[in-house]
Amino acid sequence: MWRHPSADFSVSKIRYYSRHKGEVNCCAFSPDCHVLLTCCDDARLYLWSATSAKHLATFSGHSGPVKSCVFSSDGQLFASASHDRTVRIWSRSSTECTHILTAHSGSVETVSFSPDGQRLVSGGWDNRVLIWRVQSGEMLEDLRGHTAAVQSSAFSSDSQSVATGSWDRTVRVWKLLEEKEAVTLQGHLGNVACLCFSVRGTLASGSWDGTVRVWSPMHHACLFVLGGCERVWVRSLAFSRDGLVLASIAEGDMVRIWDVTSGVCLKRLQGHKDSAYGCVFTPDGKLLTSGSEQLDVEEERSESLNTEQNRTVKSDHEDGQDIVTNGE
Repeated sequence: MWRHPSADFSVSKIRYYSRHKGEVNCCAFSPDCHVLLTCCDDARLYLWSATSAKHLATFSGHSGPVKSCVFSSDGQLFASASHDRTVRIWSRSSTECTHILTAHSGSVETVSFSPDGQRLVSGGWDNRVLIWRVQSGEMLEDLRGHTAAVQSSAFSSDSQSVATGSWDRTVRVWKLLEEKEAVTLQGHLGNVACLCFSVRGTLASGSWDGTVRVWSPMHHACLFVLGGCERVWVRSLAFSRDGLVLASIAEGDMVRIWDVTSGVCLKRLQGHKDSAYGCVFTPDGKLLTSGSEQLDVEEERSESLNTEQNRTVKSDHEDGQDIVTNGE
């Protein structure tokens, strides 16, 4: 008999990743789930062991807050977007910056790799969506149409389309390397702060209007409007590996888990002492991680989400910003 994925969710302790010296803006798992990447307002990126919470490396080079970070699909590269108007591509093995991308004229708020690892998208305060060739750092396309800052981006699973969300309250879906006008999805009443595609082709968008909208881009249709009872900023979204479950974080300390086939909220998870900023599932679907702005964390027990029973061990705490996750 079929069981919904949420039936296997269990509660366990939290592990802290506590070397940050500013708000944690984004976190990303490597494809093998062994490494966690975080970026912060302290202008640095951090690599951690996802299982032991050991700090592996710190990457410096940006001169302003790092707003977004992401791994390539093979895990060999990662990219970062910063308030300093640049995008950087880094080598995980050599710990060197391989390319500095400098075409933006304002803060860069979002960066995403295509699943095939060939292209990178960035967007920012200059209202532009730029497509880059990863290997050379060459700019391939300059997509214009948004009338305000671009805050979020996501590639489709086939790497042929990219979605962008803007302060103009719209989502645009662009077909790459085709001279077709972008599909514009309207309905949000506030800035579109986060986006993600599922493997099933659905697109989720989160907004400052307090709602998450689930779209069928192919049909230009909104399937569900999730939330909206509280006027809080939706900060981050993440689909599970099978595309059946969506995690969302809004302004506050709660992570919500949604069934995207019915629009029902399955679980509400609390654990952060302060506002949560980002969430991401591991590629294997067994773990959900969220980041916050909490400081000076004391030893305590809290709740998080796991899809299998794990033994967890907390790392030593240090002053600074924290990432919390379940461990194995």
